[in-house]
Amino acid sequence: MPAISFEFYPPKTDEQRAQLDRTAEKLKVYAPDYVSCTFGAGGSTLSYTSETVRHLHQHHGFESVPHLSCVGGSREEIRELLRLYRALGCRRVVALRGDLPSGMGFTGDLRYASELIAFIRSEHGDYFHIEVGAYPETHPQADDALTDLKHFKAKVDAGADGAITQYFYNPDAYFHFVDQVRKAGVEIPIIPGIMPISNFTQLRRFSEACGAEIPRWIGKRMQAFGDDAEAVRDFGADVVAGLCERLVAGGAPGLHFYTLNLAKPTQAVLSRLNVAR
Repeated sequence: MPAISFEFYPPKTDEQRAQLDRTAEKLKVYAPDYVSCTFGAGGSTLSYTSETVRHLHQHHGFESVPHLSCVGGSREEIRELLRLYRALGCRRVVALRGDLPSGMGFTGDLRYASELIAFIRSEHGDYFHIEVGAYPETHPQADDALTDLKHFKAKVDAGADGAITQYFYNPDAYFHFVDQVRKAGVEIPIIPGIMPISNFTQLRRFSEACGAEIPRWIGKRMQAFGDDAEAVRDFGADVVAGLCERLVAGGAPGLHFYTLNLAKPTQAVLSRLNVAR
């Protein structure tokens, strides 16, 4: 079985913290290689991310991996975060450009993920294993697929060790992307990001924002289920489990699940794959 990892977002309230703890406990059975923690736009979750990384490591025993973003951060702020994460024992980070908050016309001292990666390498050498983002269906802000591929290669050339993709539901998009980056001389592992389906309305909203395509046949089936939430969940789990099976059979080196801090949708997929470890 390939590597499994989970992504969480940093909770801001006591209720959200309790929810994350419940989810973390339920997903421990799958012995993930690591869990990652996202970073909010404009530094809004700066302290929440580091607190969550610390908690997931010290309380739950996970290898805990922080997301780092260029957005809204100075070199000195990023330098301090890297020192903090190194002191916490983190050996892996996810380096992203980050999304600009609405109305924000600037980022920070570093404009692109490739610059952030180069900065991490200049400060810490090979200490951190650096993951970056990848977009099998093309980044929503890219001019075209070729330009997007060049940007991805620039991140690899800057020192990325691996990549985690945006979620998708068309496995051919992933396999085509991997073929293209291999032809461009990129050899790092490309781990597919997996988004379990539980709330289709929410998923459609997410997908419109991030450029992930929901195949028409999936949307039509979801519409046919109407308000039958259980049928939506079962169908969604079957679809995503089938996607995972095709990816693994095709050589994907791992599966990275976007949990949204919920256990059941991810459990439903993994139970169909029989991957408790």
